[in-house]
Amino acid sequence: MTTEQSETLRLLLTRRSHPAISLVAPAPEGDALRDILQAASRVPDHGKLAPWRFVLLRGEARADLGNRLVSLLETREGPLAEDRRQQEATRFTRAPLVIAVVSRAAVHPKIPVWEQQLCVGAVCMNLVIAAHASGFAAQWLTEWMAFDDDVSAMLGLAEVERIAGFVHLGTPSETPSERPRPDLDGLISEWTGA
Repeated sequence: MTTEQSETLRLLLTRRSHPAISLVAPAPEGDALRDILQAASRVPDHGKLAPWRFVLLRGEARADLGNRLVSLLETREGPLAEDRRQQEATRFTRAPLVIAVVSRAAVHPKIPVWEQQLCVGAVCMNLVIAAHASGFAAQWLTEWMAFDDDVSAMLGLAEVERIAGFVHLGTPSETPSERPRPDLDGLISEWTGA
């Protein structure tokens, strides 16, 4: 095993999601951000369709989007309780950078939609790993906003596009606690042809 492989495996084995609320400035920007997005885009992509794109949410735009979420929900549900109002208003200000990974998976004569969606999921995971490898931390979330057509419209998504996730990025302010991992033995079987 080469040193690089050993370092890569060690990185993968120590990667941990950091709660968005624990991420502080600085977030990646400039060349560092571009490198992370480039690494995120290096995924198996049958047909070279690139069925994803990125929407960056940073600065005051994050608070603006949160205020729009509050308005949207109050239109639907009436006045929100103060704690709920605060929760929705701050959804995108918890981390200094949020990247909406947008799935553009669509019917194609040769490439199944499911395969394109798996590709977009790989983009999200590569994004999280690339952030970790670059000294930053990340949390990949969906929550209700990822599945809401009005929120998709706010973000300028086309009708066929969907949000695969909001990846919150920043500098870790604390070490996250480890969580129980799946029992690997219960996940492995071997097909013998019998």
